[in-house]
Amino acid sequence: MTLSRRSHLAADVALVLAGLLIAPACAGNQAPPVPPPEVLVVPVVQKDVPVVGEWIGTLDGSVNAEIRPKVEGYLLRQFYKEGQFVRRNDPLFKIDPRQFQAALEQARGTLARAEAQLAKATKDVERFTPLAAEQAISQQELDNALAAESDARGGLAAAKAAVDQAALNLGWTSVTSPIEGIVGIAKTQVGDLVNTQTVMTTVSTVDPIRVTFGISEREYMDRAVRINRTNYATTERGPALELILEDGSTFPEPGKAVLVDREVNVKTGTLTIKGFFPNPHNILRPGQYARVRAEMDVRPGALVVPQRAVTELQGGARVTVVGADGKVEIRAVELGPRTGDLWVVEKGVKAGENVIVSGLQFLKPGMPVTAKPAPTRSPTPSASP
Repeated sequence: MTLSRRSHLAADVALVLAGLLIAPACAGNQAPPVPPPEVLVVPVVQKDVPVVGEWIGTLDGSVNAEIRPKVEGYLLRQFYKEGQFVRRNDPLFKIDPRQFQAALEQARGTLARAEAQLAKATKDVERFTPLAAEQAISQQELDNALAAESDARGGLAAAKAAVDQAALNLGWTSVTSPIEGIVGIAKTQVGDLVNTQTVMTTVSTVDPIRVTFGISEREYMDRAVRINRTNYATTERGPALELILEDGSTFPEPGKAVLVDREVNVKTGTLTIKGFFPNPHNILRPGQYARVRAEMDVRPGALVVPQRAVTELQGGARVTVVGADGKVEIRAVELGPRTGDLWVVEKGVKAGENVIVSGLQFLKPGMPVTAKPAPTRSPTPSASP
């Protein structure tokens, strides 16, 4: 064998050996198959669900008294501090009493003259009666004396009434609170001339405080039988109310619906309901807005899923389910009312099926996934019809 052929043979052997060494290394660098993505799932639960309604309400005093003077005069003094709590008959304002004091003294003088006239008329009757019996005077004179006595009695009654009225007018120069509650900012100032048409301020009873809200005509029709039963709102069978304040907190005192209006407002299509909440620390004030909730009904055996498992799109709703084969199914569902952080599903799922609550935007129908139970969450009290 020549030297050239031996060189070529050695080169071929070297290439074969290099190929055998490189092949295992290349096989070891191939990427392993990608495992199915992990998703968090929650089972569809079947249970009795309370149907809770929620409305926007306005707070107002249970009694609101506009303070107007009973007499006309100049305002001399304001006694109260605006925004403070006042009790019934606490003084609020003082009107100049001098003219009313003078009128009272004048009425008392008229009363004294009436008393004197009645005394004289009574003595005349006493003196004329035996004389007329003895025919010492005419019967006409006795009749005149009797008429004068009757007239004097009437004059005395009128004089007493005038004294009483003058005393009332004098007393009304001290303007007091007719109710217990919070007194507002004064609308009149010292020195103003006030009369019976002047609104001086307003006092509101805020414990209890009144809440006014409206339910839709459909909500009313759904519950008309219950609402119209005897004493529905004023007995213990009426719905308890819950008040959610502007900061999201729940007012600690439960309320009570006490009044359903007689008519549906033709402009808004709502029926007005009024309720009352205890307000022992005067925290709630008239004019506040708050959300009112009430448990209106219970839906037995409803299927519920977490709200975060529902995707709303183009007027419809969908949930993503992990099928028995471990693959993704996207289903259209019909939703019912919400309760807490759960949503009632009317159609589309069955009890016990697992719905996905995380990473929904990355999933496609038929994709295999690894399902893991989602951490439990404490239920929230929020609800809407």
